[in-house]
Amino acid sequence: MSEFLYALIREWGLGTPHVLGPDVGTGAALFLAARHPESVASVMVGSGGAAYPLDVSGALADMIAAPDLGFLQDFDARASVGAAVEAGAPKGGEPEVWEDYVSAYEDGRFAESARYVRAYPAELPLLGDLLPSITTPVLVMNAEHDELVPPSNGVYLHDRLPNSRLVSFDSGHFPWEQAAAAYGATVARWLSGEHAKVADE
Repeated sequence: MSEFLYALIREWGLGTPHVLGPDVGTGAALFLAARHPESVASVMVGSGGAAYPLDVSGALADMIAAPDLGFLQDFDARASVGAAVEAGAPKGGEPEVWEDYVSAYEDGRFAESARYVRAYPAELPLLGDLLPSITTPVLVMNAEHDELVPPSNGVYLHDRLPNSRLVSFDSGHFPWEQAAAAYGATVARWLSGEHAKVADE
């Protein structure tokens, strides 16, 4: 996925963008910064599996540990994803956002996307080896009450990245939804100049 992002940045003529890649975007954004450091000004990550040995829980841990994708044969994306998203974007309060989350996983797309996280045991050790070499400024955003990806994942990144800042939110797995004002303000400060100060800290 990092190579896809690299190709996309060039195809769209984005120059050297700041990449916001929460959740499963965490690994892709960091691999991008490691392999193509000239392609990004900074990356903002968090709420995604990053630590190795793996430190994930709940449905995410079950999905990764399953012997194959057979358990998803009768998966009802609308019911299951809808229930998971309810904490961040409740159907009654944000129906358009809820529907966007849910419909994105219908028609077998959830099973296909599951392959991405099921690759964590193979990919995260590689990422771990690369982290100390990433000089790109990295903002790591932790959700203190994340029921899928414990905040230890963010600490793991912060401890290994030479130019990083760690920020925590009082939220569950979806801080961009559950702590939207604080999350947005943090990203805005980062883009307004904080990213350039990290190397001096």
